[in-house]
Amino acid sequence: MKRKQYMNPYLAGTLLGLVLLSAMFLSGRGLGASGGMKYCVVSAVGAVDREHALGREYYARYFEEGRNPLTNWLTIELAGLLIGGFISGAVSGRLRLRNERPPHVSGRKRLFFAFLGGLFFVYGAQLARGCTSGAALSGMAVLSLAGFVTMAAIFGSAFLFAWFFRRLWI
Repeated sequence: MKRKQYMNPYLAGTLLGLVLLSAMFLSGRGLGASGGMKYCVVSAVGAVDREHALGREYYARYFEEGRNPLTNWLTIELAGLLIGGFISGAVSGRLRLRNERPPHVSGRKRLFFAFLGGLFFVYGAQLARGCTSGAALSGMAVLSLAGFVTMAAIFGSAFLFAWFFRRLWI
């Protein structure tokens, strides 16, 4: 299959804005991926040891009134995100497993630093009480000062870290 070009960023941004507007209109809330991951982890803990989950205040509140954390709209959004990503990759001819890296960086080293970066990002998302989509995009959409500060901090720290770790990509 022939590889297609990436979508125009202005069109993609406009479509993302419409998705955000639709989410706010239909669910009364903005977008957010880190919250969906939290519900998945809580559900996994409940599946492994239900008694432990129900006996801990943090986990128990997600199981109140017999609710299943996996039926929360954030986990459904996360599933849609994954399915949509696979469909997009298949349609554009980019659906294959590969480790993109420069020749001087080993595959293991690239995966290690990608994993480490992901850990830092998840930790930061929990500290900020939301990820880029939840705290920054949804926050900025409702003109929240915290949304603008979060976005500035994300891009500022990414710029700073990229300068120190650029050898992993170039």
